[in-house]
Amino acid sequence: MRHLPRLLVSTFIFWLTLHLVWTVQDGLHDTAQPADCLLVLGNTVNADGSLSDRLRARLDKALALYRGGLAPKIVVSGGLGKEGHYEGLAMGQYLVEQGVPRTSIIVDNLGNSTRATASNFAAIAARCQFRSVVVVSQFYHLSRCRYLLQQAGTFQISTAHADYYELRDVYSLLREFPAYYVAMLRQ
Repeated sequence: MRHLPRLLVSTFIFWLTLHLVWTVQDGLHDTAQPADCLLVLGNTVNADGSLSDRLRARLDKALALYRGGLAPKIVVSGGLGKEGHYEGLAMGQYLVEQGVPRTSIIVDNLGNSTRATASNFAAIAARCQFRSVVVVSQFYHLSRCRYLLQQAGTFQISTAHADYYELRDVYSLLREFPAYYVAMLRQ
């Protein structure tokens, strides 16, 4: 009995390590293939209205895929940030400034969480008859994104990660561990 706490801690650390390795490998292995649309998840829009580097990297990845002919539509999803800007609108504006026609962009301003984005995307996909999607976010976020999208609808899902890395990714990767299992429990 006296070894039980040590066994529990060791088991937890082993589980955490396996999950983190899986999340990194899964997220860094892009599976993007031709699809009906790209789905870009939102992130910080700065107080001055400029995009955070992280968000711009997501959009730049989507732009590269769009320009490469991978998908004809881009869905941008984000909520109202604490900085006072709708992420979806700011993302859509950035894409327009980069030459993407407004008719190729669908804005979701109610995607204030990954779960909300997945649910909103399922409704958009049904309305637009999308059967496949490439989801674009940071590498650590993609496993949970795919899981929630699978729960929200029946469409083929592939992924692409933004080419942007920062020290904060360590925190974000660790945060994804409980977030993934909370998502499973909230089905």
